[in-house]
Amino acid sequence: MPFVVPPSLQSRNWVPLHSREWAQVPQGPCLAPELLPHTTGSNLGNTCTVGTINPELYKSPEDNSETDLPEGCRGLLWFSVEYQQEAERLLVGLIKAQWLQGPSETCCPLVKLHLLPDERRFLQSKTKHKTANPQFDEHFIFQVSSKSISQMVLRFSVYHVDRQRKHQLLGQVLFPLKNEILADDCPHIIWRDLEAESLEPPSEFGELQFCLSYNDCLSRLTVVVLRAKGLRLQEDRTFVSVFVKVSLMNHNKFVKCTRTSAVLGSANPVYSETFTFKIEPTELDTASLCLAVLQSPEGDKSHQVGRVVVGPYMYARGRELEHWTEMLSKPKELVKCWHALCHATES
Repeated sequence: MPFVVPPSLQSRNWVPLHSREWAQVPQGPCLAPELLPHTTGSNLGNTCTVGTINPELYKSPEDNSETDLPEGCRGLLWFSVEYQQEAERLLVGLIKAQWLQGPSETCCPLVKLHLLPDERRFLQSKTKHKTANPQFDEHFIFQVSSKSISQMVLRFSVYHVDRQRKHQLLGQVLFPLKNEILADDCPHIIWRDLEAESLEPPSEFGELQFCLSYNDCLSRLTVVVLRAKGLRLQEDRTFVSVFVKVSLMNHNKFVKCTRTSAVLGSANPVYSETFTFKIEPTELDTASLCLAVLQSPEGDKSHQVGRVVVGPYMYARGRELEHWTEMLSKPKELVKCWHALCHATES
């Protein structure tokens, strides 16, 4: 049987095949169809023509078992983001979700996309029917200036649509559009756990979510400031910067203070910033953390929106004490919690 030796393939390029899967294909010289070897049989079965790609070879098997899911998992969401600087366009790819905790056989998921802090306008995916592992493969475009893109947060809200067309929230993902993510003009494929909305009654001053972790081997206390919501800011928010000051205290004396970056004009800022403090195990009974949310109008001094103090029984009660105690009971593990902010004179 005659055969042809293909030319050397010097350069390769990436092309999408299916969902998050990519394959390399040659650029430059390729065999012309007329040079390909002929087959004598009319039934090719699952064979693929030389010089082309069979996408079936690159599909990863879906694992629908829930044996490896952590307790409390609401599902996972895959998506991609890309910002085009010249066109000032944010391109969002909604890829898929898995292990959604809706009705197992009748789950009909859809996803709403918000570009926070704008709560009014949103884009929406198509509704998928009777699946807890929907494949979306949809693309969305947000027009947003390069000056404000780093101050915004992309929110994915995953809903189950019942027979009466009512939307039941299954979980959400908040993704801050930081500069390092959008620095290069290429899509980034990301997956995140779905999170539940806080069921606590809203505080008059707002709420703050953060993680605590203590490593007794390194005598290191880690604080991850995640986000705040429902902040009571001044009426004109256009030039108001909102940041969080984190202070470690021992015997009510300040040991170290640090702060997050400032987010402009949002009552629901997202930070996702990590801070570490040196603290000996013997000091844990007399130490405490104060996290204060401050607003700073342009050309004016900072004003405190509210604060929360976590620590041992000497300094904290309720949820703040529980958060500190759980951190000590789970060494080297990040413990996440929402806290209601209160006025300085109340804590």
